[in-house]
Amino acid sequence: MIAAVPEERGRGWRVLVLFGVIGFIALCAIAMSIVLGWNIGVQATVIGLAAAILPVPVLVACFLWLDRYEPEPAKLLAVAFTWGAFVATLASYGVNTGAAHLFANAGLPDSLVAVLVAPFIEETMKALGPALILVLYRREFSGITDGIVYCGLSAVGFAMVENILYLGGHGYAAGREEYGPAVGAQMLILTFIVRIFLTGFAHPLFTSMTGIGLGIAARSADRWVRICAPLAGLLVAMMLHGTWNLVPTLAASTGEGLILLYGYIALMVPVFFGVLGLTIWLRGWEGRLTERALPVYVQAGWLSPPEVAALGSLARRHSARQWARRVAGPQGVKAMRGFQFAATRLALLRDGLHRGLDSRPADRARAERDEQRLLAEMSTYRQAFVGRDPQVPPAVWDGERYRVMFPDGVQRDLPAPEDPVVPIPVVLAPPVPYYGPRMPYR
Repeated sequence: MIAAVPEERGRGWRVLVLFGVIGFIALCAIAMSIVLGWNIGVQATVIGLAAAILPVPVLVACFLWLDRYEPEPAKLLAVAFTWGAFVATLASYGVNTGAAHLFANAGLPDSLVAVLVAPFIEETMKALGPALILVLYRREFSGITDGIVYCGLSAVGFAMVENILYLGGHGYAAGREEYGPAVGAQMLILTFIVRIFLTGFAHPLFTSMTGIGLGIAARSADRWVRICAPLAGLLVAMMLHGTWNLVPTLAASTGEGLILLYGYIALMVPVFFGVLGLTIWLRGWEGRLTERALPVYVQAGWLSPPEVAALGSLARRHSARQWARRVAGPQGVKAMRGFQFAATRLALLRDGLHRGLDSRPADRARAERDEQRLLAEMSTYRQAFVGRDPQVPPAVWDGERYRVMFPDGVQRDLPAPEDPVVPIPVVLAPPVPYYGPRMPYR
């Protein structure tokens, strides 16, 4: 009981900080609403909000799709999104506006703010929310995929509020004041096509570079990597953002509209497809990780070969849930999904131990407690569907071989095949009382 006190205190401290962050975000949301209403008017703000919200569900769904192996807590995803939407936008608006006044007093064109100031303040502020999540909830930050998800959602929130200003202010309000509501609606549609259809992924794309850096830091035990990787990712995000903002600036100053097309094809398209390919590859990393990290639990009798094989890809996991539905109904599907998530977290835990992420005695003790908790959860989930398939003969896995009851009433021992049958699990023999996380895997 004494060892649990520091952990409880740490959890309580994190909860207090989280509530403080939520309160701060709420204040920034109020302030940003006032700023928008004051600058473009209430009607333009409402119209801009209605248009800016339209792409948000699609973009959010894309990032949640990447996070299917081990979904992050909804509260942290919401914090990342609202941080970008209100805190990052409010700070960026203040700095960009101040810089515009300074540039004007110095006789410099206002367009330079978009190139020299906006990329630095906007990327920094968008990244601070996910970085705070990494500091407070390191165990919920399991790698590059999580970094891309958290930073991507922060950028989606930022883009949504920024689009309110562009769609409602520079689009609808500007056209209405000049030529009337009909032209305002046309300007809104044109701005929507450019801001949403053509460049709607720009902010998430830039900030995903910082997410990659944060994800590398989350899976490294090296202190310098933890410091340098996020800074390097942030620097790349700033450079991409600044280069992209430079393209329309050059097009406007030279009158050559083709510069926009060339810049779009040369910069945005290859970077977009490069990051897309990386994220798809990374999405399968957690599935492949289970095949590398969990066989030690098979040897100890905690898992069976088919269970580990059924975790190796999203297709196999889907087949396992379909099988669980057939033998145990809706409760079986729910239990299988919980089993899969717990298994992924267990694989990430072992990978972290292998990398030396939990080097301090207190961290290692917590890792051991987490390991035992996850194994207990998986055993509980398993009870909902194991041994319920009438098409499978009674079989027990003891860590080395199957003990199968044949139709003639004789139990025979069979070795595990090289390619385990999936997704059908079998009953497990009682495992050893404790199987600590120190055993390495290959």
